[in-house]
Amino acid sequence: MTMLRTLFRNRNAIFLLVLGLGMLFPYAAPLTRFLVLPCLALAMTLAALDIPDGAFLAPRSLLMPGLLGIMMSYVIMGNVLIGLAALLITDEAAWTGFVFLAAVPPAISVIPFSLLLRGDGTLSLFGTVGAHLGALVILPLIVLSLLGIASLDPFRLFLAVLTLIAVPLLVSRWIIERGWTGRLGTLRGPLTDWSFFVVFYTIIGLNRSLILGQPGSLIPVFIVLICATFLLGFLIDWVLSLLHIPQETRTSLALLGTIKNQGVAGGLALVLFGQEAALPAAVSAVVMIFYVLWLDFLKRRV
Repeated sequence: MTMLRTLFRNRNAIFLLVLGLGMLFPYAAPLTRFLVLPCLALAMTLAALDIPDGAFLAPRSLLMPGLLGIMMSYVIMGNVLIGLAALLITDEAAWTGFVFLAAVPPAISVIPFSLLLRGDGTLSLFGTVGAHLGALVILPLIVLSLLGIASLDPFRLFLAVLTLIAVPLLVSRWIIERGWTGRLGTLRGPLTDWSFFVVFYTIIGLNRSLILGQPGSLIPVFIVLICATFLLGFLIDWVLSLLHIPQETRTSLALLGTIKNQGVAGGLALVLFGQEAALPAAVSAVVMIFYVLWLDFLKRRV
């Protein structure tokens, strides 16, 4: 019973479980497809509770870290993703998936990961908040400029962005003001993780035949994502060390520049374009698990 409770609350175990169930028992995926947006909205709302209410009340404190968050997530990682995908990805659906990955802000999990890896908690917090606020404008601009207005309905895109970014931020502020955060207690983490479970189970389940039938098509996807996490993270840390930037600041900037919100990227791609376009986001979630474990290993070694 204790082991089951531990697995229920372990993010890495949940994501590994979703891989197995998505491949072995994909039959519920056509039904869970309709739960993707509601689950993402719930997950984003619960995750946003980690952002203290005061983060939005100090615009001067938010400005510089927020700009750094936008620079790391969009100018650096976004361009690396788009550049590598343009060189290595020939499938149109996969290219669409990478556009959405480049367009979404960093995951809110950057904040707890920063604490785990002894980064600069304030920089990670305000950098993540700034990137999410910037995403309200940047995300539609990237998607529409790279995919074209003719390829999707701009109104649906803006509505989805509001649903998955603006509304969760506003609702999380309302929950905090009501003092309901404590009532959620320890359920917040598992509810967030299991909401993402539904999203990634759906993506993997719907793409099961493609994964099994054309496994070679995933190789360039993995190459792009490994380069945009492991290699890019190393380069960010190395360049900043040459500039004598403190270790905790380098850690936070590396996280902001290598971790995207795969759930939002996959959900938007699935809803607006289809199941194959969402596959890069699912692969990115797998790569992220091993990337964070690798960073934790390096920190422990140091």
